[in-house]
Amino acid sequence: MQYRKLLIPVFSVCLAACTAELQEVTPALPDGAGLVSEKICNTSSDAKEGMLIVEFNDKAVAALESSAQDMVRSASPLTRSGISAVDGALGEIGVVSLERVYPYAGKNEERTRAAGLHRWYLLKFAPEKNLDEAAAQLAQVPEVLRIQFNARVYRSYTGQSVPFSEASHGMTKGVVTSDFNDPQLFWQWHYINNADQAVGTETVAGADINVAEAWKLTGGDPRVIVAIVDGGVKYNHPDLAANMLVNEAELYGQPGVDDDGNGYVDDIYGYNFAVDTGEISYDSTDDGGHGTHVAGTVAAVNNNGIGVCGVAGGTGNNDGVKLISCQIFAQGATADDVMTGRAIKYAADRGASVLQCSYGYNAGTVRNDTHFNEYSPMTKAGIDYFLASDNTCGVVDGGIAVYAAGNEGEPISAYPGAYGPCISVTAFAPDYLPAYYTNFGPGCNISAPGGELSGFTGAERAGVLSTLCSETNNGEDYGYMQGTSMACPHVSGVIALGLSYALKLGKHYTWDEFMSMVLTSVNEFDSRFVGEKPGSGTVMDLRNYVGQMGTGAIDAYQLLMQIEGTPCLRVGTGDFNLIALTDYFGGDAADLTYLGVEISDEDMEKLGMEFAPEMHNGRLRIKCTKPGVARIKVSAIAGGDNLSSDIQMGGMEITKEFAVVSRDTGAANGGWL
Repeated sequence: MQYRKLLIPVFSVCLAACTAELQEVTPALPDGAGLVSEKICNTSSDAKEGMLIVEFNDKAVAALESSAQDMVRSASPLTRSGISAVDGALGEIGVVSLERVYPYAGKNEERTRAAGLHRWYLLKFAPEKNLDEAAAQLAQVPEVLRIQFNARVYRSYTGQSVPFSEASHGMTKGVVTSDFNDPQLFWQWHYINNADQAVGTETVAGADINVAEAWKLTGGDPRVIVAIVDGGVKYNHPDLAANMLVNEAELYGQPGVDDDGNGYVDDIYGYNFAVDTGEISYDSTDDGGHGTHVAGTVAAVNNNGIGVCGVAGGTGNNDGVKLISCQIFAQGATADDVMTGRAIKYAADRGASVLQCSYGYNAGTVRNDTHFNEYSPMTKAGIDYFLASDNTCGVVDGGIAVYAAGNEGEPISAYPGAYGPCISVTAFAPDYLPAYYTNFGPGCNISAPGGELSGFTGAERAGVLSTLCSETNNGEDYGYMQGTSMACPHVSGVIALGLSYALKLGKHYTWDEFMSMVLTSVNEFDSRFVGEKPGSGTVMDLRNYVGQMGTGAIDAYQLLMQIEGTPCLRVGTGDFNLIALTDYFGGDAADLTYLGVEISDEDMEKLGMEFAPEMHNGRLRIKCTKPGVARIKVSAIAGGDNLSSDIQMGGMEITKEFAVVSRDTGAANGGWL
């Protein structure tokens, strides 16, 4: 599989500029260390103390594995390899344990070894030991190939959450879709935005993911699995439990035993990599419910009469996509490379199709893909392992990794999201403008609703509403958050919907084909970036965001139309749009004789059409006054001005069906077609 980043053209220039700024990251070593510093990948400036990640050569790995068998029999931790040069360095450092970063994987062990993941080991020693000195000592050992400091990673949200209160919101204010009965769906403007003033007077109709019509085609498929690499997911949440993937071998097995032989004990709903136990935690105040909030956006259960909806949460018929919790944050502790690497590989081995990751390094820590491979090779290897996994039920050749772009407001995406084959997601607010905190620029691929908890007349209602943990949220199971963390799961959910619809239709795509469809299923909103917008204690110059938020705002309905094979015509509301149909009726489309345009009265009313669409000088003439979607059919004569009949020679009638996507902004023929 060939991976490539799909970016709008301006990105290539910006990325080249950033590449030129790449600085040497190898740390200075003590005198006498020689040139072995080339083995040291990153710096110790933001790394966990008392540990190093080391890649050994095959000779050392064989010795370590032999020694590990002896240690298992004696129930002692592995501390030495049996190779004198290696053990001398381990002794000087005071290593108290060695363990594979990626544990023995049972039925997936052969694939693990083929990917070279078995060569990476985690070395632990006293936290007061100087990390740079320890790395320098190991770097002089011939059997050591590379050394990576165990760098910290951070959640991509601003640390705020606001409980949902029925007392302050009142009952549902109106029906936003007749299909689902979830009472809080009205407040999820990020799914269906009708510019309701209760959300905020600044709210713009259509500033959403356009999912209502998509739900009429599919609500999800339980064969599609989304891994939530984040804080622990409240697996027994009333709006999540039915969509959790349950490992029945562990659920009904013996506690404390690896019943399914995958290398992890008691991993019923996933695994807690933060504390290395099968039990997922979510009820600590420090956890904050972040993973649960993200999971709800992806797949809270739809049409169950309670709470909120999830993008791919089903239709109420046990048909939502499945979630697994790959926990890397717990009790306020910062996650690190080892936790994330293990979580990502675990997700691949459990059959996840989509990797949902609302975390990353601080923006600018890694500047390009070459630097990423040098800075964090063990982590990159785990991501590559996931991307090469065939877990999409035959729909796509490879896994799909979705990351938050980051919340520092920097003009560059954070890594790993900016890594070529990953999708990096920026955030917009209900005003259909960039959120004040969002990163933007090189490495960013697409945008989705991330919300803003302040600066809007609706206050927290301008945030993203999803599931939370009542244990840490004033007794409420729902609440608002903001961040590219909140934008990211919208894209993961839309991708899960796309995979579900492709399964329904029996479609198959290469990885490149599917990624291209995702990143072109967007609405243009750059034309709105004019003037200034007040941020959090600052003023945003919106011109800086033009062409820098990705290909556009994700649109669920457009992705399903691409999968279905129905072309989308994007139109801006309020003005007449003239759309050339050359791509669909051939190069001579302007010269064809058109028989008419067919559209239902219901769709005309839905889009606020005062006049039926018509062909005008070879172009489709259409005016919509409301955002929404509709289907139209355009008929023409292939060959001549008249149709063939019993009494005259003529041409054949040809008909094309289109999906019209009307949004509050966008040029008549702009964007992707």
